[in-house]
Amino acid sequence: MNSLRRIPGAAPALLGLLALALAAGCNLAPRYQRPSVATPAAFKEAAPSGPGVTWTPAQPRDETQRGAWWEIYQDPQLDALEAQVRISNQTIAAAEAEFHAARAAALSARSALFPVISTAPTGDRLRNSNNWTAGGTSGTIMNEYSLPVDASYEIDLWHRVGNTARASALAAQASAADLATVVLSSQAELAQDYFALRALDAQQAILDRTVTSYREALEAIQALNRSGIDSDEDVARAQNQLDTTVAQDTDVKASRALYEHAIAVLIGRPPADFSLPAAPLTARPPEMPAGLPSALLQRRPDIAAAERRVEAANAEIGVARTAYFPSLMLGASGGWEAIHSAQWFEWPSRFWSLGPELGATLFDWGARRGLTEQARAAFDQAAANYRQTVLTAFEAVEDNLAALRVLDQEAAEEHAAVESSQRLLQLALTRYRLGIDSYLDVVTAQTGLLSSQETEVQIRLRQMTASVSLVKALGGGWNPSPP
Repeated sequence: MNSLRRIPGAAPALLGLLALALAAGCNLAPRYQRPSVATPAAFKEAAPSGPGVTWTPAQPRDETQRGAWWEIYQDPQLDALEAQVRISNQTIAAAEAEFHAARAAALSARSALFPVISTAPTGDRLRNSNNWTAGGTSGTIMNEYSLPVDASYEIDLWHRVGNTARASALAAQASAADLATVVLSSQAELAQDYFALRALDAQQAILDRTVTSYREALEAIQALNRSGIDSDEDVARAQNQLDTTVAQDTDVKASRALYEHAIAVLIGRPPADFSLPAAPLTARPPEMPAGLPSALLQRRPDIAAAERRVEAANAEIGVARTAYFPSLMLGASGGWEAIHSAQWFEWPSRFWSLGPELGATLFDWGARRGLTEQARAAFDQAAANYRQTVLTAFEAVEDNLAALRVLDQEAAEEHAAVESSQRLLQLALTRYRLGIDSYLDVVTAQTGLLSSQETEVQIRLRQMTASVSLVKALGGGWNPSPP
């Protein structure tokens, strides 16, 4: 304390700095509250699961591990392909690089919370002007060695630096959630492409069997025609039916190649170096829990990203408000300076300076108000985007729950239609062989059976697509037990 008395004005200056430090506890950012979203008590399209099913408002839980959700389909080939997506997919690699950039930006913003220390050593040989007479050193040649150390630190009045760092950190968290969204989307796209390819394999198997059957029928009709029993018209019908089905079979092969190429790109491989052997579509949609807990919706990474951006925008309001108040910068410099290198680090060669700098804007003709209103508008926009993201998530779950429920009934109905078509074809063949009906009735029955079989495959594909979409809508999987 005695040393402070020996420095004129030291005590008042210290008290002033202490008062400013206490004022620095005032955070000008509004107190953050997550935007409210209207949340239904239950999904309308979910089958009732009895009493006791409750729902809670969506909360971001993007840190929850989602695991290998595709294993619920019990397809080893799909499991092997999905394992390659996270490693080799270039879209994911680009999103990961974007996340690393956001994390580095957050680290850079956080550094402003600490003092900046710099140095710039110099060693000069110089000659003063003859007309410079200060200290009697005019016209002399001498050396000058300097080792300065400068330090500066902005006292975080009003939490401008802290809010800036927080906004940057939240942006990095949003980028991490964006990366999780890209990963989930790529995995879901691969699963849907894989099931579409397997559906084409199933369709091609049906067409291959049909082409064989049509070819045998054509040969039989040609033999009857040569014997004078059957007409040229029946031969033409059978030939047209065979040619049309062969062309359809070829078209399926072309479509399959496109899906195979898409899968290759998703796992980061050139299409020329990738192929999948044909296999029928055997997977079935897994049993869905009757009451899907809302915690699954909380795990959607896009909801988490939207919420992080709302909180970051809230912090930016605090940054904008600080422009109305003064800023305080503490600066200090010191070091050694001498004209002989041997004297560089001697005590008399030292120099130093220390002092605060208080800055404030007096008039800016509305610039600060404009920045504050802009920050508030950005917050309102981020909040609206968050609410829309949540509503879209609920919509996606409702859509796919409805699709699975309706498609399950439709699949049973279409399977019955296939069986009816098969019985109709057998009757048509019997009546044709007995000479009761013409071959036109057989062609009609065959066409109806083929159409029913293809429709059955398409319904199964739509079931699998809706199942994968529901998994994606729920954030990447589900677990009946609490995480």
